Amino acid sequence: MLKTALSAFCFTIVVFLSVTHRTKAQDLGDSSKSIKLQIFGQFWARYNESNPFTMQQGAPVDNTFDIGIRRARVQAFCTVNERTTLFLHYGFNNMNTNFASSGNRKIQAFFHDVFAEYRAFDHNELKLGAGLAFVNGLSRYSQPAVIAMPTADIPVFGQATVEQIDIFGRKLSLTARGQIGPIDYRVALSDPFPITTNGNPQLPLGSSANFAQVGHSLQQQAYVIYQFRDHEPHQVSNMAGTYYGQRNVFNIAAGIMHQPRAMWRAVGGDTVYEAMTLMAVESMYDAPINSNGTTISAYAGLFSNNYGRNYLRYNGVMNPGTASQTGLDSTQIKPLASFGPSFGNAFPMFGTGTVIYSHLGVYFPRVLGQNGLMPYVSTTQAWYQRLEGRRTDIYHVGCSLLLDGLRSRLTLDVQNRPTYGLSMLESPFGELVEGMRRTQVVMQYQVVW
Repeated sequence: MLKTALSAFCFTIVVFLSVTHRTKAQDLGDSSKSIKLQIFGQFWARYNESNPFTMQQGAPVDNTFDIGIRRARVQAFCTVNERTTLFLHYGFNNMNTNFASSGNRKIQAFFHDVFAEYRAFDHNELKLGAGLAFVNGLSRYSQPAVIAMPTADIPVFGQATVEQIDIFGRKLSLTARGQIGPIDYRVALSDPFPITTNGNPQLPLGSSANFAQVGHSLQQQAYVIYQFRDHEPHQVSNMAGTYYGQRNVFNIAAGIMHQPRAMWRAVGGDTVYEAMTLMAVESMYDAPINSNGTTISAYAGLFSNNYGRNYLRYNGVMNPGTASQTGLDSTQIKPLASFGPSFGNAFPMFGTGTVIYSHLGVYFPRVLGQNGLMPYVSTTQAWYQRLEGRRTDIYHVGCSLLLDGLRSRLTLDVQNRPTYGLSMLESPFGELVEGMRRTQVVMQYQVVW
């Protein structure tokens, strides 16, 4: 039976606090045992210009306003002994009034990470791990520390198979990661979940590739960073987007994610299986530029994604819409409904093609009393095969007020995105056209304990 988010969350907090208390009480003579507990929530108030022909709970809507919980999590990092650690991560994502419009409103919290590691040497040269792990290839944003971002939210496309063959980016994996000199590396052999267990209706086999519903293969992942300056923390696998002047970071990195026979498509009367191969190169600069602690936070990444021929997937974060209108006459542009929900705030987020993502932020400490300020801009430029190589460009501009560092942060974010559809005027099969651009405004409050 599903538990309410409140009861599940409270139960988890009580258990973790109880364990923490017992550990401190029983193991005062063993300094190698400890538990670090972290609880955080991200809360949204949002205005969104709806994509064309969006419906919300059965009624057409041109725009929406919603209040939601983007993330609510409990994390426990357990040091079992001087070489062994256990990381537990529990919570839920994306709760607004529409998240379960056709089902039970009591959202189910779940484990994101259940991950154990053994440090093979005296330092961090090699850590061997196993479990439901956030140790991924491809890029920094395939395994992000979501509370330590220069932007309001993460670039979700970096979690390349999110909620398709993983659990919010996590997979059952055997892992190895470490730091040797300036090199930070991680590799993983992952056992992906079947697409048929992701809880969504399955798309029929068609001429465009999609995740295969028959067969099973392991996934190989690797990611390597060259650190020119400070080493980044190595306690957990999650990777920060900024350190707000606490570190001097400059690096370049490359990653890959490969899975044979991960995708399928129809060719005539035959079924063709294809490998999924995703690659990326990236660079991050996050360092103070003066004695006052003013910090430049910059990132650029180039992604070459091959999900198979013409793969495309729409996604909208905590989508405020619930459906697309049907029964449109032939003079109206029809939504691209074959690649996931194109209503609400969705846009083509994942696809076979090339993606360039970048952001730039400047952190000004103690601007308003002791409070810091961080304005930023970000852009995603994508050229997807299924969209005939047209440029899909998404822009964000925003600013964070750090009331108590990451522990209490208020962010205003404005997004501008494209829309697409099919015009039936020239061809009965539909001609791809671009529609009007849409804007979304989010106010996020982040609290971390």
